[in-house]
Amino acid sequence: MGTGDAVIEERPPRPFDRVLVANRGEIAVRVIRTLRRLGIRSIAVFSDADADAPHVRLADEAVRIGPAAAAESYLDPARIIAAARERGAQAIHPGYGFLSEHAGFAAACRDAGIVFVGPGVEALDIMGDKIRAKRHVEASGVPTVPGIADPTLDDAALAAAGESIGYPLLVKPSAGGGGKGMQIARDARELATAIPAARRVALAAFGDDTLLLERLIERPRHIEVQVLADEVGGVIHLGERECSLQRRHQKVIEEAPSALLDDATRARIGQSACDAARSVDYRGAGTVEFLVSDAAPEEFFFIEMNTRLQVEHPVTELVTGVDLVEQQLRVAAGQPLALRQHDVHLTGHAIEARVYAESPERGFLPSTGELLVWREPGGEGVRVDGGIRSGQQITADYDPMLAKVIAHGADRAEALARLDAALSETVVLGVDTNLAFLRRLLAEPAVQRGDLDTGLIDRMPEPESDAIPNEVLAAAEGVRTATAVAAARAAGGHAWQTAVGWAAGGGAGRGALERDTAANAHADAVATDTDGALWLHGPLGTWRVPAVDRRAALDARLAMIERGGLADPELRAPMPGTVTAVLVADGDRVEPGDAVVAIEAMKMEHRVTAPVAGIVRLAVAMGAQVSRDQPVARVESDHEASAVEAPGDAEAPAETNTTTPEASGAPHEGAHPTAPHQK
Repeated sequence: MGTGDAVIEERPPRPFDRVLVANRGEIAVRVIRTLRRLGIRSIAVFSDADADAPHVRLADEAVRIGPAAAAESYLDPARIIAAARERGAQAIHPGYGFLSEHAGFAAACRDAGIVFVGPGVEALDIMGDKIRAKRHVEASGVPTVPGIADPTLDDAALAAAGESIGYPLLVKPSAGGGGKGMQIARDARELATAIPAARRVALAAFGDDTLLLERLIERPRHIEVQVLADEVGGVIHLGERECSLQRRHQKVIEEAPSALLDDATRARIGQSACDAARSVDYRGAGTVEFLVSDAAPEEFFFIEMNTRLQVEHPVTELVTGVDLVEQQLRVAAGQPLALRQHDVHLTGHAIEARVYAESPERGFLPSTGELLVWREPGGEGVRVDGGIRSGQQITADYDPMLAKVIAHGADRAEALARLDAALSETVVLGVDTNLAFLRRLLAEPAVQRGDLDTGLIDRMPEPESDAIPNEVLAAAEGVRTATAVAAARAAGGHAWQTAVGWAAGGGAGRGALERDTAANAHADAVATDTDGALWLHGPLGTWRVPAVDRRAALDARLAMIERGGLADPELRAPMPGTVTAVLVADGDRVEPGDAVVAIEAMKMEHRVTAPVAGIVRLAVAMGAQVSRDQPVARVESDHEASAVEAPGDAEAPAETNTTTPEASGAPHEGAHPTAPHQK
């Protein structure tokens, strides 16, 4: 079914002539494609980091808006408004993230006489405050998680109120987040113990012992409903999306429809989503998010409303045939919805996987560098939303998502199979990705059954660095040999230097060499990075085979032996980024696990911790830019520190780094998790 063609026989007039896209990456590319299809001139904006990015190349026009830092470019309303005025844009599409839910930006667009492709300022204000949004939709009859939030209640009164809510209960501090201080009570006896315990932790951690109670949603599933609304009161929903597969409360895999809901529940939850949208006179595309208990799928509870296009919107487009960006543009231009609720039909099943530049075996830390090779998968039912290209630099300035791979099938099983096949064919060389992790996740029996919940990924074993298979090592050796032979021949080397696969009575020409290399390589894409490491993609996955520096490896091994097998005292940055905190002073004594510096990149902060006890010697300062595996500090043993500080010592020779990045293994804390769903 074409995008909306089954229900819209006559296409309305073009909504705008010129639209500026105030975003970057895959969402900017996705919006520009719809603009081009509708005959609307597209205007891209870009920072210095994105001067040659795909969204800039695809647009009809492009405007520089500042340096790489998002705060000085994509997050600066004044720069965006100025660019729109300069190029005569009638409307601004914000995509998602950045300024998409910024009420002040929407107001600035209005004041400048430019249409903001999104809801009104009031809807942004109300739905942007989770507490206010919950109270607002409750008044419209939308179900919310039962609970009590009254700071005047003492322990006894709070316990009495808990009886009216029903067990199990979640006791949690009103201040703070991250799950700190939360207690679970399954009956009155446990509640009597949980309340004072939660108060103690809350007071110590946040200086505020105010508590609130909520019904605990066991094995929660995250289900959201896509809504569309126009200026004349038309409000419809386009079914739901299941977004329960999350890591650190961030979505990883999304699908439509949910395998949990029956038709009756689907109709009820859709109606509640529409009621929430009507309560704020919503306009455009939005998503209403709910918690649903796996144990009681007929119950659902409002979490929040996202007043923008969602990352996972393609799965809804594939099962409904509706282009959501087109609908956003038409509503923003004042056109009424051409769809009615009875026009919406869900056909088949669609599943989306988010491809991130990250290292699962390093705690899912972001990965940066040159994207040596990017190759999209194809096949029936496969869609790729990407905004990257081969040769592009992946930096720490923005979110690490590279692309989304989406598959549509006649049913869920076919969609899963198509998505797995597409991920196996997705080629990303030059930066680490989560592609192998995504395939492992899809293969989980619970995922195959559709038995999902928001804690499933957290219960999986942490990904570990796999040993490079012998076949891949042999392939790398074959590629390097072939490269060396080609270089020698180009330089006019002697026959004995260039003869590979030679045997008496015959020789191996270039074609035979290439065939032998391909046959042994088990790879359909290879590339070499600036460190000399070889990247290979093939049936066994994607692998990075480092260039072997045998002397450095030997030195590192000898140093380890001299330390008695103790952990490497060199602290290295686990990712590229900015030093946002130096938590100790040079010369302080630290114990194993003590945080030394904090590094921030791609919206995440990581703390580098001491691997051994000793005296810390700092190598970076606050605000410093660091690269992955760059030394940031060193922990000297008491013996080393005494030797350095002893009077009369001869000047020590310059320290030599004897540890390769691969051998470092410097420990670090993982990303600080965001607050759980019942924050």
